[in-house]
Amino acid sequence: MLQSLAKPWAQRPVIGAKGLTPCCYLGTFVGSQMAFYFSGFLLLEDQEMKKSRNPAVPHEVLPPTVHSQLPTEDLAIRLATRALLDFQHEEGYWRFDLESDPGMSADYILMMHYMDEIDTGLQAKIALYLREHQSSDGGWPLYYGGPSDLSCAVKAYYALKLAGDHPDLPHMKKAREMILSKGGAAASSVFVKIALALFRQISWKGVPFLPVEIILLPRWFPFHIQKISYWSRTVLVPLLILCTLKPHAKNPREIGIAELFVNPSDQVKACQIVRSPLNRLFLALDWVGKRLECFIPGWIRQRALKEAERWIVERLNGTGGLGAILPAMIGAYEVLDCLGYPSDHPHRITAKLALEGLLVVGDRSAWCQTCLSPVWDTGLSCLALQEVNTREDSPEVSAALRWLQQNQLLDDPGDWREYRPQLKGGGWTFEFQNNYYPDLDDTAVVAYALYQAKDPRFQHSIQRATDWIVGMQSQNGGFASYDADNTYYYLNEIPFADHGALLDPPTSDVSARCLLLLSALDREFPQYRQAKQACLTYLLKEQTPEGSWWGRWGTNYIYGTWSVLMALEGAGESGETPHVQRAVHWLKRVQRKDGGWGEDNDSYWDDTRQGQGYASTSNQTAWALLGLMSAGEVQSPEVQKGINYLLRTQKGNGLWKDDWFSAPGFPRVLYLKYGGYDKYFPLWALARYRNLCSRSH
Repeated sequence: MLQSLAKPWAQRPVIGAKGLTPCCYLGTFVGSQMAFYFSGFLLLEDQEMKKSRNPAVPHEVLPPTVHSQLPTEDLAIRLATRALLDFQHEEGYWRFDLESDPGMSADYILMMHYMDEIDTGLQAKIALYLREHQSSDGGWPLYYGGPSDLSCAVKAYYALKLAGDHPDLPHMKKAREMILSKGGAAASSVFVKIALALFRQISWKGVPFLPVEIILLPRWFPFHIQKISYWSRTVLVPLLILCTLKPHAKNPREIGIAELFVNPSDQVKACQIVRSPLNRLFLALDWVGKRLECFIPGWIRQRALKEAERWIVERLNGTGGLGAILPAMIGAYEVLDCLGYPSDHPHRITAKLALEGLLVVGDRSAWCQTCLSPVWDTGLSCLALQEVNTREDSPEVSAALRWLQQNQLLDDPGDWREYRPQLKGGGWTFEFQNNYYPDLDDTAVVAYALYQAKDPRFQHSIQRATDWIVGMQSQNGGFASYDADNTYYYLNEIPFADHGALLDPPTSDVSARCLLLLSALDREFPQYRQAKQACLTYLLKEQTPEGSWWGRWGTNYIYGTWSVLMALEGAGESGETPHVQRAVHWLKRVQRKDGGWGEDNDSYWDDTRQGQGYASTSNQTAWALLGLMSAGEVQSPEVQKGINYLLRTQKGNGLWKDDWFSAPGFPRVLYLKYGGYDKYFPLWALARYRNLCSRSH
C-alpha cells in the first residue's frame, strides 16, 4: 500500500505532545527495558495499522516518556541500522520513492490523452490517488498541509474529467468552485496554459512567444539556452518545438474544461500580472515578436527545428529520459510524436519506458514521481552508516561505495562542457542515468563518503570528483547545483519564467557540501585551499541576520543551517566564533516544545517563518541536531531534548514516519518528499550523538 494514500493532505495534524523529559543517557540496556521497548513498539505498530485503514489523522507525536521507559541510543541505532539495510538493493544502492504534488500525476493522465495512449487501468489508479489527495477546500496543494494551488488544481480537475469523473460529482463541483474563486484556469501558470493550448482550450495568444529560432541565438545574446539552468533548458527546448508547430492533442473523447474559465477562453492573456518594469519591457517584446513571426524565413525555421530536434535526440538519455525529470520527459515524448516518429521507433519506445519508470503503482492507486534519487539516497545512507561504524565500513557500505564508483562520469559529454571545455569530468548524477547533467551536490556527498572509507582504490575517483568540483566553482566563491555562474537574474523577468526558477545560482547548502569535501582533503591536496577559502568567505556572507542559512534543496533554513555548520566544523571553524554562535542560538530558539524541530515550506514564501512549522519531523530534528553537534553543543539541554524526541518517536520497525514534505524541487513551484529522509537522517544523528558522548567520556 502506498504510504501517501493514508494521509489527508487537506488537514494539518494536531500535535499531542506538550512536554518532554530533557534527560538522555548512554549505557547498556537491561532485559526488562528491552521487553518494554518492544512491547511498546508492537502497540504502536497496531495503532499505525488502524490509522492506515482510517486515514482521518496522520500519525501523532507520542506523549512524553519517563526516563526509565526510553530505549538506549545503542538499541535505537541497532534497530534503525537493520531497517535501513533491509532497503538496500542487491546491486548495492538505495533508492526511496520521491513524492511531489498531485499535479505531476495529473500530467501523466494528460499525456496519455494527448498521445491517445490511454491505459485505462493505470488511469483509474491515478484518478483515485488524485481524489484521495484533494484538500477540504476542493483544491490540491503543492505539499502536504499546504494551501491549495490554482495551477495544480486545474491540472488535477482536467485529469479527473479526462478519466471519466462527471463535472457534477461533489468533488468536481468543489474543485471547480475553488478554481473559479482564484480567477479560473486563465490565471494558471505558463506551463498549464501551454498544456491548455495544446488541448485547444485556449488560444495560442494566451501563452508567451516561444519560437524555435531561440535555439539558434548566439552566446553573446541576452538570452541563450546555456544561460538558464539545466532543468529549464531540458523543459524549454521541447516546448520551443511544440509552441512553434502548435500541434493538437489527440484527446480522443474531446474533453474540455470551458467551465473553468471566468471569461471566454479566447480572451486569456499570456500574462495576468506585470511583475516589474523589466518584465513590462519583456512583455512588450513578446507582443512585438508574435506579430513579426510571420516574417521569419522558412529556411531559418527549418534549420531551427532541425537543431532543436538534434539537441533533444542527443540528450534523450535512454530509459533515463531527457533531463531525467518528468516535465522534460513528457515534452520530449510529445515532440517525437509531433515530428513524425512512429510509435515503434526506438526513440519513442525508450522515451515511453523512461516515463513508465517514474510510476509507483500499488494495488489500489498509482502516482508519478518527478525523478529518481538513487545516487543521493545511496550517498547519504553511506554517510549515516559510516557514522554508525566509524572503525570500518560494513560489507553493505562497501558494496554501495563500489556501485557509486562504477557510476562516476569521467569522459561523458555534458552541457557543462560548453563553458568548461578543458575541465575533466568526475561528477555523479542524482539519478540512475542523466549523463549530460552531473551535479555538484551529489558529487560532493559521494566523494566525501568515498574519502571516509580510507580505501586506496577510491583515491582516483575522489581526486577526479574534487578537481571537477573546483573547476565548477562560481566567481563569487560559491557552488551551484549543475552549472557555474548561472546568475543572469534578469532572465527571471521574461514571460516564460513566471515560476521564478529559471536559473541555477550558487547556494549555501550545495556550497557547504563542497566545502566539507575540500576541507577533508586540505592537508593532502593543498591545491584546493584557494577554492576552500573562497567558498568559506561566500558562506559567511550568506548568513542571514537571524543567524541561519537558506536551504535551496531542503526545507529550509534548518536544512541550510545544518549544512553550513557541518561544513564549518570540517573547515576548522571554532564553535565560539560569532557566526557559529549566531547559528547555534537561532537553532535553539526555533526548537519546538516537544524537543524536535520542524519547518514547513511556507517559509519559502514568508521569511518570518524561518524554522517554523506545524509539527516536528524526524529528519529536520536530525538536521538541527547534527548542526548543533558540529558546533560543539553535544552536551547542551537542547541536543538532549532532540535526541529524546528521536528515541520517543521511533517506530517498532526501527524507522520514523514523517508526512511533511522535506524539500523544494523549485521553491514556490515544486516540492518533494524524500522517502529516505526519515530513515537515514535520524540514524545519522543518533550515531553521531553516541560517538561524541563516548569520546567525551
